[in-house]
Amino acid sequence: MPHDISLIATLAAGFGLAFALGLVAVQLRLPPLVGYLLAGVLIGPHTPGFVADVGLAGQLAEVGVMLLMFGVGLHFSLQDLMAVRRIAVPGALVQILVALAMGAGLALAWGWSTAAALVFGLSLSVASTVVLLRALEARGQLATGQGRIAVGWLVVEDLVMVLVLVLLPALAGLLQPAADASTAAGAAGLWSALGLTLAKVGAFIVLMLVVGRRLLPRALWWVARTGSAELFRLAVVAVAVGVAVGAAALFDVSFALGAFFAGMMLRESEFSHRAADESLPLRDAFAVLFFVSVGMLFDPAVLLQSPFKVLAVVAVIVLGKTLAAIALVLLLRHPLNTALTVGVSLAQIGEFSFILAGLGVALGLLPEEGRSLVLAGALLSIALNSALFAAIEPLQRWILARSGWARRLDAREDPLAALPASTGHDLLQGQVVVAGRGALAEAVADGLHAAAVALVVIDPQRQRVEALRAAGVAAVCGEPTDPLALVQAHIHRAGCLVLALDDAMAVGAITEQVRLLRPELPIIVGGTQGLADCPAPDPALHWLAAEAVLAEALVRQAQQLRVAPPAAAPTWPQAPAQPA
Repeated sequence: MPHDISLIATLAAGFGLAFALGLVAVQLRLPPLVGYLLAGVLIGPHTPGFVADVGLAGQLAEVGVMLLMFGVGLHFSLQDLMAVRRIAVPGALVQILVALAMGAGLALAWGWSTAAALVFGLSLSVASTVVLLRALEARGQLATGQGRIAVGWLVVEDLVMVLVLVLLPALAGLLQPAADASTAAGAAGLWSALGLTLAKVGAFIVLMLVVGRRLLPRALWWVARTGSAELFRLAVVAVAVGVAVGAAALFDVSFALGAFFAGMMLRESEFSHRAADESLPLRDAFAVLFFVSVGMLFDPAVLLQSPFKVLAVVAVIVLGKTLAAIALVLLLRHPLNTALTVGVSLAQIGEFSFILAGLGVALGLLPEEGRSLVLAGALLSIALNSALFAAIEPLQRWILARSGWARRLDAREDPLAALPASTGHDLLQGQVVVAGRGALAEAVADGLHAAAVALVVIDPQRQRVEALRAAGVAAVCGEPTDPLALVQAHIHRAGCLVLALDDAMAVGAITEQVRLLRPELPIIVGGTQGLADCPAPDPALHWLAAEAVLAEALVRQAQQLRVAPPAAAPTWPQAPAQPA
């Protein structure tokens, strides 16, 4: 060949084998990612035959991580992140400590040093964001309450791992035998590195909230005005990759977190859904390369050399982390289904584990065997993760059929998920139901309350629901897309429904649910999306879309469209009595 074609060869071999083996996996009723992982093993340096460029594959996989996290940010607002902070922050921190203790205990039992045990335990404590997102997207759970909790949990884990990666070189001087002077110098360096890292992360977040939140949506609007679909797609990719690389270079933030924040800021644009659709094919293609790159790093010989150690590592990842997460979610008073979903979401490890194990080997803290075990645990846990997700519903039914304690946990009601018994009947007769999240929904609820209009608010943020109830407003904590939340808001007695949402897909889903419960109910939608984006046009759907929808306009429209509730409330089927 007249020139080096390692990039072309890596892409051709990776995509070709991933497609062929993914197709075989699907025919065998296995997840396609199992085929992607095996494709990486076949073209990796540890198997005979063609060997792809591992370095290039890793960089291409990073692009996939950036684009995938950017897409999540486009559908995940800052309000969503704050709404789950009370479970995501303590849950992630405690789960990291529990996994660290289990992994470090294994390493110490094998006779490794304290430094090796610490690095090994941390490598097993953080789950792969890519694997989680693919699993949630495949099951349509990314926008659910469980999905938001799992994503928020992973975001907290990623932030912790960013700190660990920056502090580990400074910690290496303290963990390794050294003189007192060098130990003191290492401690000073540790605190200095910690302060600098926190300052950089804080500066990046402030910059994105203050500048990026205004600049990025305007830039996308300006590009959309040109009318060129090609330039629009290029702008979306440039923003995702550019912000991710800039965040890593200037603020020492990971590529994934940088792209995630870029997507969240771009979500403020009226073209956010178009941006998500335009970037989807590229995200899917590069996400495949992530799984291929994982397979390339795996050495199958470790399965023969240390089979019991591999089984112990997989047990910590799949069983230990899952049980710890389930227990934490239940302790924080969430239902059993949420606990099982979050627990299974964390039953794997991925990109941060590889980076941390590699850094530990480079610093002389972790033996080479430790990295091999981390890679083996990652590959096997990723391959098992889809099967674990599929087992959630059967497992839940099995547990509920055999455990009265589990039935009590599953039936345990969130006090904010239903209206208090003291709610007056005058507030539930022709009331306006306001569903949504963010500043617009809050302004509409405040405006209706000030106008003395009977209303019920559906909001996923617990602190917002608590504040509304304290102000005398009837409020239900739940997702607007959840039919149970609509029933709890007494939608069958409502005068109209106001949806303060920018998500056209969510509007379509809510409209379908409402039409089953109350076919003639007027629905008012306020947002910055056009009516053409709504997947199910409805003659009773009143869409108020503009550059900026005023809350006063929604309030006036709600007062005009309120209709009398039905003469007799519909009878709802009684739930079957649960066995004792």
